[in-house]
Amino acid sequence: MRTGPAKAGPVFVCAAPGLDFACLAGQFPEMSSAVQSEPARPPWLVGLDVFLERIDALGPVLAERTEAWSAVNSGSLERAGLERMSALLLDAIAVLPGAPEVVALQPSQRVRPDGEVIDIEHAPSIRLRVRPQAPIQVALTGHYDTVFPAAHPFQKPWREGARLRGPGVADMKGGIAVMLAALETFEALPGEKQVGYEVLLSPDEEIGSPASAPLLAELGARAHLGMTYEPALADGALVDARKGSGNFSLIVKGRAAHVGRAFDDGRNAIIAASEAALALNALNGRRDGVTFNVGAIDGGGAVNVVPDRAVLRFNIRAPDVDGANWAEAEARKIAKAADARDGIDAHLHGGITRAPKPLTQQQRVMVGWTQEAGAALGLDLKFQPSGGVCEGNNLAAAGCPNIDTLGPCGGGLHSDQEFALLDSFAERAKLSFLLLAGLNRGAFDPKALRS
Repeated sequence: MRTGPAKAGPVFVCAAPGLDFACLAGQFPEMSSAVQSEPARPPWLVGLDVFLERIDALGPVLAERTEAWSAVNSGSLERAGLERMSALLLDAIAVLPGAPEVVALQPSQRVRPDGEVIDIEHAPSIRLRVRPQAPIQVALTGHYDTVFPAAHPFQKPWREGARLRGPGVADMKGGIAVMLAALETFEALPGEKQVGYEVLLSPDEEIGSPASAPLLAELGARAHLGMTYEPALADGALVDARKGSGNFSLIVKGRAAHVGRAFDDGRNAIIAASEAALALNALNGRRDGVTFNVGAIDGGGAVNVVPDRAVLRFNIRAPDVDGANWAEAEARKIAKAADARDGIDAHLHGGITRAPKPLTQQQRVMVGWTQEAGAALGLDLKFQPSGGVCEGNNLAAAGCPNIDTLGPCGGGLHSDQEFALLDSFAERAKLSFLLLAGLNRGAFDPKALRS
C-alpha cells in the first residue's frame, strides 16, 4: 500500500522556475546541522533529507511539465508530433551533464491490410551518457510515444481532483518527468560520483520497440542494472516479473474468382485465415500462462468475388522462455498447414520480440533494494507479476536486471481513462533518487547482481 511522503522539513527552492538544480550544488550549509539532529538511521541515508525536501517542493512542477507534454500528440506513428516531443525532451535533458545525442533509427517493417510488407520510418531515440567510466553503470529508459494517434479524440490533459488525466500522463511522459527529476537531484549531491548512467528515450515502445530494440540490447549489455519508468499501479505496487510477447501477421494469398460464374475456381483467403485463427485459439489452455489472442483479420471486398487476400493478426504471451518457444513453434505449424492448402500461399511475419522477464535471484535483489529505499520514505512497497511487456523485458533479455515501474502511480493505460496520481510524482522521484544515492554510497552493491 502507499503511504504519505517522508516527513517534511525546511524547504529550500531555487528562485529560477523549472527543474534547474544547478544552483543547488555545493550550497548546503544546513546539511551539517541536519546530520547532527537525525535519529539513528542506516548510514547511507545521512544527509539526504534536504534533497528529498527539494523534490517534494518540485512535485507541482513535475505535474505541470507532464501536463504540457501530454498536450503534444506523439502517437507511435505520428512522425511530426514525435519530432515536436523530441525537441521538448532535448531541452529538458540539457540540464544534466553530458551532451545528448539524437540517434536515427532504422525503418521497421509492417504488414499492410493487403498483405504487402512495407517499411515504416521512425522518429529518433534520444541518448545521454554521463560518466561512462564510473565503476557502477545504470541504464535508465523511457519512451515518449503514446498509443493515441492524432485522429483520436483523447488529446488534451486536465485535472480531476487528485488525478491528472490525459494521453501519456502515466504511460509514460509522467515517468520521464520523474526520471529527470531524480537524476537532477542526484547530480546535486556533493562529492565524486561512483555511478554513471545512460538515458535512452525511445519513440516506438507502444508498437513493440521494433526500431529501438537494438539500442536497448546494447544498453542492457553495458549496464549493471536498469531503471525504467513505466507507471506503478494506482495502489503503489510495482512489477517484478513480466510475460514475453510477440506480434504476428499471417499473410494469406488465395485465388480470386467470380462467385456466380467460377466459384469453384476460387480459393478463399479469408476462410484459410479464419481456420488458422480457430486453430490458434484452440491452443489456449494447453500450456500454463501462454495465451494466443486473435486480434484482427483484414481482407475481402465485394461479396460477389472470392477473396484472394487476407491478413490474420495475433499476439502470443508466455511467462517463460520454454513457453514462448513452444507457442511460436505451434504458430508456425499452423501457418505451414495453411500454406499446404490447395491454392493457398501463407507466410508468417513477426515473432517473439520481447522475451519473458522472470523473477530471477537478481531481480529479487533489486526488489529488495527498492523496498529498502521505499521504507526510508515511509512506503511499504508491494510487487506483483504482470502480463504486460515493456522495455524492462528488453533489458532483462540483454542480461540487465531492472525495476521497470518507477514512474508515477496511475491507471487506465491505453484508454481515454488514463490518469496519474498527482501526489505520486514527487514520491516516485524520491524513490529513484534514493536508489541512485544508495548505489553511490555502497548501500546497494551491483556485485550482488552477478549470476
